[in-house]
Amino acid sequence: MTTSTSEWEPAAESGRRRGVAIDDLDGRLIELFTTEPRIGVLEASRRLKVARGTVQARLDRLVCDGVIAGFGPEIDAAALGYGVTAFVTLQLRQAGGHDPVAARLAQVPEVIEAHTITGPGDMLCRVVARSNTDLQRVIDVIVDVAGVERASSVISLATQVPYRTLPLVRAASTRRGTPPGRDAAARRDAAERRGGSAETW
Repeated sequence: MTTSTSEWEPAAESGRRRGVAIDDLDGRLIELFTTEPRIGVLEASRRLKVARGTVQARLDRLVCDGVIAGFGPEIDAAALGYGVTAFVTLQLRQAGGHDPVAARLAQVPEVIEAHTITGPGDMLCRVVARSNTDLQRVIDVIVDVAGVERASSVISLATQVPYRTLPLVRAASTRRGTPPGRDAAARRDAAERRGGSAETW
């Protein structure tokens, strides 16, 4: 019997940190939950050959460190009928700044990302639409947002490399090996595999 991921609650509120070190077990755990998000803690412990408490503690730590940002489903916009993807570069009026414009763009459902950028433009948005005609409607809505002066767009013909983070996880866990401070955790992992108690960090 597997344990549902809905039974798992992070021990601490997620926080954002830079340069968090992860080891090989962290990397394998992240990859497993990324490829099989419904696997559950108990089955993950069996697959990785570590104690269930170790999996729980590692997940808690990775969430607390901000490495794992969430366990929600990955949505395919095309499957919902939004088969057109475009990148829209915005030039903004000088007064007001970027944050108010970003807040207004967040109210447009078809805007799925928005970034402040360098270069001739001020913001770059990734948007989706149901058709090219619908894309024109979306762009008109964006241009109508207060603070937006003009917009230029390019349509994506095909996604050659989809958004991914697992290569970064593999590179970070391989390059860093066992980070400082993880030796004690490794000893606890070994003790748990021998049948000792499962400690949390």
